[in-house]
Amino acid sequence: MAEFQDPVTSRAWQREMAESVIAGHGVITSEFFDVGCSRRVAWGRRPRAAALLEQAQEVDRGFDAVVVREFERAFTDRQFGDVVAVLDGCGVSVWLPEVGGPVDLADPHHRMLVQVLAVQSQREVVRSRHRTLAAMTAQTVKQGRFLGGRPPYGYRLVDAGPHPDCAACRP
Repeated sequence: MAEFQDPVTSRAWQREMAESVIAGHGVITSEFFDVGCSRRVAWGRRPRAAALLEQAQEVDRGFDAVVVREFERAFTDRQFGDVVAVLDGCGVSVWLPEVGGPVDLADPHHRMLVQVLAVQSQREVVRSRHRTLAAMTAQTVKQGRFLGGRPPYGYRLVDAGPHPDCAACRP
């Protein structure tokens, strides 16, 4: 949904939050910011997230921690545990604003918090899908809009000429 978000603004507020989480502990040396990638896509298949995982395995990587500004945009379901396992194996800690620092999955409170965040992230995915489908159904049923794709069986689409309300055609 990159066309509906301003990447510059999104990146700025995420960086600001990340800086506040690490204040007094370090500085941001690298940014890995994927634009237009669904949270449902595995980190290894997102260009910048994959680059982060690859660089984390290098000895001279230039960072020892990763700050995730917004759990819901970065992960769904069990992705967090998988990513933390990879990064932990490389000696890289993961910091979350909700924890106020590094996540320690040995701490039962941190584990519970991560589970709640994962459920919330999944809930957001389901809610977005439901809203989109409900809006499309309303457009079809109540407005009589054809939402694209192949025409319904037995119908043939023909060019109807210019739009009758030319003002509606202009941006």
